[in-house]
Amino acid sequence: MRRSDWRKVTFFILLGFLIWTLSSPSPILGEDKKEESEKRPERLVQMAVEYPGVEVLAGENVSMEIILYNKGRSEEYVDLWIASQPKDWKAKLKTYRFEVRGVHVPSGKDKTITFEAEPDKNVKPGEYRFEIKGQTPDAKFKMAQAIVVTVKEKEKGAKEAKGVKLTTSYPVLRGPSDAKFEFSMEVESQLDKEAVFDLLAQGPEGWEINFKPSYEDKYFSSLRLKEKQSQTVAVSVKPSPAAKAGEYPINVKVSSKEARAEAKLTVVLTGTYKIDAGTPTGVLSLEAIAGKPANFSVFVKNTGSAINRNITFSSFKPENWEVTFKPEKIDALEPNAMQQVEVTVKPASQALVGDYSVGVLVNGEKAEKTVEMRVTVKASTAWGWIGIGIIVFVIAGLSVLFIRLGRR
Repeated sequence: MRRSDWRKVTFFILLGFLIWTLSSPSPILGEDKKEESEKRPERLVQMAVEYPGVEVLAGENVSMEIILYNKGRSEEYVDLWIASQPKDWKAKLKTYRFEVRGVHVPSGKDKTITFEAEPDKNVKPGEYRFEIKGQTPDAKFKMAQAIVVTVKEKEKGAKEAKGVKLTTSYPVLRGPSDAKFEFSMEVESQLDKEAVFDLLAQGPEGWEINFKPSYEDKYFSSLRLKEKQSQTVAVSVKPSPAAKAGEYPINVKVSSKEARAEAKLTVVLTGTYKIDAGTPTGVLSLEAIAGKPANFSVFVKNTGSAINRNITFSSFKPENWEVTFKPEKIDALEPNAMQQVEVTVKPASQALVGDYSVGVLVNGEKAEKTVEMRVTVKASTAWGWIGIGIIVFVIAGLSVLFIRLGRR
């Protein structure tokens, strides 16, 4: 092979190697995929009332749970107090033993305290409102929940009981359609001898109603009581999945050969709390440049049967990244309604080329949804033009060198 042919071969080998080197991803610019960060935000604490609306008979006390949820990665301290209460009522927040003014909630856990309200003897039938408030010591999170107690007159002319007495503190329970309700009922034998009492409950078609001991999961249909003995029985009620919002009566009958009694319970269904979220196109990836914002849209849809209120947004993201939302929250979303939210993601200015995980957490009322996006950080187009310029410059230099060497 002639010397000039060797020069041509060498020239094209060097040129091909140079183009491959410049077009391949640099190990300095690229980085391995980071492990998926925790999907919980740094801080998020919420408060909920077990039954925000109840009905009781005149003279009966009220007791229910207040639940604090810590959905963040940091432990939280929450101060709690009864902000307002009706006149002639005594109310307090307590555990099984102490009155409570503050609660420590570990990360990813929930804590429960008890709200108790006792009416004076002169409290008349009507509607009474209590307001429970809470906040973190730095006031970053402020919470408020209302409890509405409707006092009703005791029914007159009810069927007279004989030999057995039924007592329930909360004959009316309210909650979402997909909840499981549990009434506490005391069965007191007034007979002078031991007897076996049959238990029967009649409710709407398709509902599951069972009798069980409190805090246990075994069911029974009869109860043996000694003379003058009483025992607490739980009435477990699971509504039909097709049940709509409204009031549903449940009749409980307890009987033996010599005794009988009836009690009327009521379940008030408020609907279900469900929420869905995603991108309109279904694409869960986004391209961005370090230090520059990139946008995508997220739809939020109420797929439940109850109004979803106070829907807020948070994010989990790499360190020094910025994620903003427009609007920042949705005050209320009707069933089957949908709203679009614009999300802006700004990678850190020092972010390296590669793939990152950014999550959007939609926090609704008793429902939440997470949308996770894969954000690919790419090099600026300016670097691409610089690379092309370098290639052209090198090719020109090699061409000149090849021409000069060919003349010798």
